[in-house]
Amino acid sequence: MSKVFFALCIYILLNILDISGYLCLASDIQAGEQIFSANCAACHAGGNNAIMPDKTLKKDVLEENGMNNLSAITTQVTNGKNAMPAFGGRLAEEDIDNVANYVLTQAEQGW
Repeated sequence: MSKVFFALCIYILLNILDISGYLCLASDIQAGEQIFSANCAACHAGGNNAIMPDKTLKKDVLEENGMNNLSAITTQVTNGKNAMPAFGGRLAEEDIDNVANYVLTQAEQGW
């Protein structure tokens, strides 16, 4: 089986199952931590939420709110929502991807 055919099969499978948003793609978790510290920690230190205490970044709360995947977190960081400002004009796409992966990693580890 050729590598191109194999890659195409994986791509099709991910799109059919629509699980691509749940995968931690190649990212720089350390860069994500730095971005989080500089831009997010004022409101979300330790995975908490200083503005809306019931909307934390803890694993169970992310799951309850449908925010336990890269796609949802990336959209939230990029566009903002409620009291959270949009970072799409402030952070590069790669930075947003890195911070989204960092948040998911930390949620899995219990912050």
